Amino acid sequence: MDIPAVRSYLLGLQERIVSTFQAEDGKPFLADGWTREPGGRLEGDGLSRLVEEGRLFERAGCNFSHVKGRSLPSSASAHRPEMAGAPFEALGVSLVFHPRNPHVPTVHLNVRMFAALPADREPVFWFGGGMDLTPYYGVEDDARHFHRTCRDALSAFGDDKYPRFKQWCDEYFFLKHRGEPRGIGGVFFDDFAELGFERSFAMTRAVGDAFVDAYLPIVRARREAPYGERERDFQAYRRGRYVEFNLVFDRGTLFGLQSGGRTESILMSMPPGVKWRYDWHPAPGTPEARLYTDFLRPRDWCSE
Repeated sequence: MDIPAVRSYLLGLQERIVSTFQAEDGKPFLADGWTREPGGRLEGDGLSRLVEEGRLFERAGCNFSHVKGRSLPSSASAHRPEMAGAPFEALGVSLVFHPRNPHVPTVHLNVRMFAALPADREPVFWFGGGMDLTPYYGVEDDARHFHRTCRDALSAFGDDKYPRFKQWCDEYFFLKHRGEPRGIGGVFFDDFAELGFERSFAMTRAVGDAFVDAYLPIVRARREAPYGERERDFQAYRRGRYVEFNLVFDRGTLFGLQSGGRTESILMSMPPGVKWRYDWHPAPGTPEARLYTDFLRPRDWCSE
């Protein structure tokens, strides 16, 4: 188990992603480094990179954190109850980009590692992460490209990985109280160590390294698409679903808040403008209705 190697990779990944999309936006990302000194619930450090009110992004955040704690919180030990209460280290990169143009999807990426360090047994590690796409106005070509990039990134690690992680993503990013998925999915995995440290880490790197190839062509294809107040209004309404998922279900958000993490960095995934309506549904036959009928349902995008 080589935690320094994971840290080095994650910091490099953050820099590559931010440099790429900073150039696309044209507005520099803020760099906000932080530390937590020993003695509190957590110690460690991180680097938050954020842009607000850019030309491309209304809000885009890409956060690195590496923290250590005395007691693993319940959100992280739910699938490993024997590790509950053990000292731990957690490090990862997490990003959410909220574009201004409603024709450019919101996107999420997370790659992370946990290590539980119980006093009476050997250390235990696991990786997690993935990426998923949340369009407001769906485009089949974009969905196929995003999913095929995810599939190709995982192909070296077994033919089972993409279909398994796609289904996991479809099931995880699902708003149970709404009965609908958050978006068109992608891939998601958690508590993953079955390939051993080196190969599990390599698979996690493959997912992180594929992000720019998965998302940048979609951004470039859609960022100049015309839109008006109707499209912006629907975007704000659908962003409400994003907020609901992150605050109610997302394990990373819950872990950060339960463990005493840095609130500003944890909640930088929130969109800048959101609307809720009472029992609203788009009119049949509209582009807004097509999101629900054609995109917010599981589809085998790679085979279409």
